[in-house]
Amino acid sequence: MPSRSDSDGTVRAPHGLVCSVDARASAAGVAVLDRGGTAVDAAIATNAVLTVTAQHLCGLGGDLFALVHDGTGPPRALAAVGPAGSGADPAVLRAQGHRQLPRRGDIRVVTVPGCVDGWLALHRRFGRLPLPELLAPARELAADGFAVSPSLAAAAVRIAGTPGADDYARPGGLTAGDRVRRRMVAATLDAIAADGRAGFYGGRFGAGLIELGAGLFTDTDLARQVARWVEPISAAAWGHRVWTTPPPSQGYLIPAAAWIADGLPLPDDPADPGWPHLLAEAARWAGYDRPAQLHEHADGAALVAEGRLAPRRSAIDPQRRTGPAAPGAAGGTTYLCAVDGDGMGVSLINSNAAGWGAHLVVPGTGVFLQNRGLGFSLEPGHPAEYGPGRRPPHTLAPALVTGPTGDLRAVLGTMGGDSQPQIVLQLLARLLPGGQSPGQAVAAARWFLGDGGFDSWTTDDDVISLEQGAPAAWAEGLAARGHAVRAGAGPAGHAHAIIRALDGEWAGAADPRAAGSLAAGRA
Repeated sequence: MPSRSDSDGTVRAPHGLVCSVDARASAAGVAVLDRGGTAVDAAIATNAVLTVTAQHLCGLGGDLFALVHDGTGPPRALAAVGPAGSGADPAVLRAQGHRQLPRRGDIRVVTVPGCVDGWLALHRRFGRLPLPELLAPARELAADGFAVSPSLAAAAVRIAGTPGADDYARPGGLTAGDRVRRRMVAATLDAIAADGRAGFYGGRFGAGLIELGAGLFTDTDLARQVARWVEPISAAAWGHRVWTTPPPSQGYLIPAAAWIADGLPLPDDPADPGWPHLLAEAARWAGYDRPAQLHEHADGAALVAEGRLAPRRSAIDPQRRTGPAAPGAAGGTTYLCAVDGDGMGVSLINSNAAGWGAHLVVPGTGVFLQNRGLGFSLEPGHPAEYGPGRRPPHTLAPALVTGPTGDLRAVLGTMGGDSQPQIVLQLLARLLPGGQSPGQAVAAARWFLGDGGFDSWTTDDDVISLEQGAPAAWAEGLAARGHAVRAGAGPAGHAHAIIRALDGEWAGAADPRAAGSLAAGRA
């Protein structure tokens, strides 16, 4: 039976699906499935293409989280999160008057990238095809060139004049459809394909990062394995179990909010203003203390324990705003998911942190560096304080759902900074109790807390923002319940989802908010 598309944008296929923000990346993943590769192989190939064609969202200089379900037991969780360099010194930053790490143009916000280590760890455990074969489509696009997407063309304005960003330099600026070649990135991919981590961390990239850091990074920093297999965390919700990655990921907010919401009288119709009200309340009560709780040594299982969450659920009023305000409140991230005919599913997210990351490029590689250090605190003694060898709190939050017998039901996730758990919560509510198709759930208008960036829990912007196209009743109904409402907000995330349909087929959708996104199936 061939793959087919429904009128709502849902793609159905019996033997595998790949969803991503770029059609070329999704096609590369499906081609891998066609050659007998696993869902992990497909995810690596897809992600590799995105590091070439969507550098404004993700890249080799960023971190990676993944969940993998291979058909038995709980999913496996991978945290490929790099630490701050050995030369990290919070006292110097405080003495210079900084209250947070500078986000752009300052090497101190850069942490060791985990993407490549993440690919290698995933491939060693779940890969079937040779790594060079998986990286070949990305390498060819980098060497031969590709047509620029509208989002990349718009984002390129922000890096005009950045040293090392020559690939994107055009007289008058880059426009959609222009052809870009990234030959240095092609050479970097060749080095990874030939020599693995030594070709990246111990090669030209590693040497360039050490030189650029001027004492911040050492050979030892780059020799240390970044990717770690960790215990996933989960909670029961709507007859299923919702899984995510543990701290330093903020993923715990997804199962926590889903468990809270599952015990509330959520309306059947998402257009009812009670629907966003209760989900927003669940999200607020799950996350209001995130700045104090989220750090690399936090106990993820304790953060989603029912005994901790039950009083928060009990405090919610179906008719009134009760959620505590934040203690003070569009990122550069891409999410992808893949499933195969053997029942394996992968939920993977790779990120620069914000936009083009730190706006710093490692000389001779074309690789932009993430500014993931923005998650650190400069408060003395804070558990997430910036310091040598420490890993920062992370917005990246992939999700995976299993059924009552432990079988894989869905993989889903989104980009979107602090709002990622809120967007995934809405997808879960639409897919599970709501019974919507992936196409309906992914395309539906969303709400998010604050501005949806990286400060939702640390500023006074205590509002609920509504996307353009949100149901008309939402704004009035939320205001009547005591919410401060900001209507007409811009797009909230690029989310994708794949779910096992009742007939056994895979059904998935890529987010229409991203021009060029594609859910592609294997017949």
